[in-house]
Amino acid sequence: MLSENHIREALRSVKYPGFSRDIVSFGLLKAVDISDGKVQVQLSVTTNDPAIPEQIRMTAQQVIENLPGVCQVQVRVEIHSAAASGEGSTSIEGVRHVIAIASGKGGVGKSTVAANIAVALRQAGARVGICDCDIYGPSIAVMFGGNERPYADEQNRIIPIERYGIKLMSMGFLLEDNSPAVLRGPLVTRYIQQFLRQVDWRDLDYLILDLPPGTGDIQLTIVQTVALSGAVIVTTPQEVALMDVRKAVSMFAKTHVRVLGIIENMSYFLCHGDGKQYELFGKGGGKREANRLGVPLLAEIPIQPDVCTAGDRGRPLVDTVPHSMVAQTFLSVVRKLQEQLDKGVGERNV
Repeated sequence: MLSENHIREALRSVKYPGFSRDIVSFGLLKAVDISDGKVQVQLSVTTNDPAIPEQIRMTAQQVIENLPGVCQVQVRVEIHSAAASGEGSTSIEGVRHVIAIASGKGGVGKSTVAANIAVALRQAGARVGICDCDIYGPSIAVMFGGNERPYADEQNRIIPIERYGIKLMSMGFLLEDNSPAVLRGPLVTRYIQQFLRQVDWRDLDYLILDLPPGTGDIQLTIVQTVALSGAVIVTTPQEVALMDVRKAVSMFAKTHVRVLGIIENMSYFLCHGDGKQYELFGKGGGKREANRLGVPLLAEIPIQPDVCTAGDRGRPLVDTVPHSMVAQTFLSVVRKLQEQLDKGVGERNV
């Protein structure tokens, strides 16, 4: 006999457009009603793209029609508008701007960029926090040092760690040294929601989200549930990294999050011996990609051993050597971001 479980299992084959995860695991299925072979399904989708709910509706109807015992199908999709970027609103209490630092692939220095942008914002006089959203590979705890543990107050709010005037939350503060985060998808999503909703982020001008690399469940959870002010994409110059940049930009485009710009990290090595620049990973890839996508190239950051050393020692370079060329580059990035966010330049430029 046809049951709700049959319908639910069939709908697990319907993927959210552009992602590998299905609509059931994302919680889009709200109700199923079955009567004499007639099936009614209620879905709920948060998006500003009318093509997405229609594609989901059509696919869902097709898979249900193919089930034995089904004679009639009606799929209804309730559409909720996603919060638009640049409107000054956020679903995180007390935070003025939420900026996602993202990358299409790992190993491009995204967390290092996120940490130094946060410190540069703090030096510019802003109140700043960082939420490390990379549950499996957290880096922020190491980059800011310290071995404190977050705790909950009387209202059950998690009090973040504070280092160098910046509020911090990371799975790295909760795990023992060398302990892996062995978690299934739903539990990871729960941790992310706790980091964003239950941590006391109040009275911040900027909350920096250090996203994991790629375009998976965590990224989609964030873009669907948080009103982001924008995203910064970090890449290296070579084509293999730029290919993944396009995927990341496409994800933000589909979810109506504006891209504030691209940062090309490890852009070149400046040899102190002969004063020459050596493009170890190619030249100009970030600039070409930014021009192709119609977004700003925020910076070309060179390879500098001090950047890595500072992060490993728990004190980002912008804080330890604020007058260095790399630190000044990050300060320039911050000025460009503030100009965009304060004046609303480049809204929905993807």
